[in-house]
Amino acid sequence: MIPNAGLRTCLPLVNPILKYQKFRPHRQYRPNTSIANKSYGNGQLQKNRWLNFRAIITRWVPLGSVIYVGWCYIRASVNYDVTKVELKCYEKLPFRVTSRIWGKLAAFELPTSIRCFVYRTYIRFFNVNLGEAAITDLTYYKSLSAFFTRALKDGARCIDSGSCVSPCDGIVLNCGPADTDRIEQVKGVTYSLEELLGKNTWSKSVNDNYYNSLLKNKKNILHQCTIYLAPGDYHRFHSPCDWVASFRRHFYGKLLSVNPLLAKLIPGLFAMNERAVYVGEWQHGFFSLTAVGATNVGSIEIYNDPTLHTNKIGRKRIEELELSNIKYKKGDLFGQFNMGSTIILLFEAPKDFKFDFCSGDRVMMGQSLLTRSSR
Repeated sequence: MIPNAGLRTCLPLVNPILKYQKFRPHRQYRPNTSIANKSYGNGQLQKNRWLNFRAIITRWVPLGSVIYVGWCYIRASVNYDVTKVELKCYEKLPFRVTSRIWGKLAAFELPTSIRCFVYRTYIRFFNVNLGEAAITDLTYYKSLSAFFTRALKDGARCIDSGSCVSPCDGIVLNCGPADTDRIEQVKGVTYSLEELLGKNTWSKSVNDNYYNSLLKNKKNILHQCTIYLAPGDYHRFHSPCDWVASFRRHFYGKLLSVNPLLAKLIPGLFAMNERAVYVGEWQHGFFSLTAVGATNVGSIEIYNDPTLHTNKIGRKRIEELELSNIKYKKGDLFGQFNMGSTIILLFEAPKDFKFDFCSGDRVMMGQSLLTRSSR
């Protein structure tokens, strides 16, 4: 027998043990399969990690994007033609939907407290020259869209005395004579002149040859200049010369990227994308300015054409409008892009017309397109 005093002394230690064993309900032992399967040597677990929905979003999509971009860079460095299957798959991507979403995000008014951080990040990433902006206070711009389309301060650009100047800042993808009905998109890649502009309904001249139907003076030829606006460039574009716009044609089109790397791979890229074509006359005859939309650049705004609405749901494939002979002076504001895109100039001029730069050169708005001898 244990003395009562000794029993009372042991109770503090014995009671928890007896209580745990006596009153805790019995549970049948079941192996924890989830823990067992977490063994790093289990091949089934490794397989499941790459096949579930979360893995598709967090692993396969980023990995596939990196591989695809790398493959595009490799293909751009060699003479490679995109297959029809690749082109069809690329066209099926929902660029129009993502562009609308991006447009809404870019137009969203940002809190004043984070504007400086957001815009400075954008400035560093895209190498933006903020010193040229009319307003350098970053808190002034309510949204990214407002910052993209910022105005330049007076004197930031000088309009050259030549008859035709660059309408925007950007990189020249191609320039030179267009003496056939095929225009060179980039070196070795062409597209149809008629596909870009559409049927010639603005000219009174009747000619079975599309190229000749555009010329007012048969001694002249057509010249073209294509300028790509990067995301960090000044996004407004101006009139390149003194001319009169009499007709506008809006092509619904696609919103594929117009990055120079893709322009080398996809023939007819500019003739496929959404674009606004403005046609008229200048001192030598036919003149046209085409603003081409692109991925995340579905919005093209023309200041003297408020009826133009781009990247909208349910729009017609082609819209035409007779303009009341709008007169533009060299350097006048013409329109703006939300993010970067492309401007294509196609105009009639004498055969000895010479450009002052070549493909790959960077130009600034107001810089002369002509050499001294061609002015």
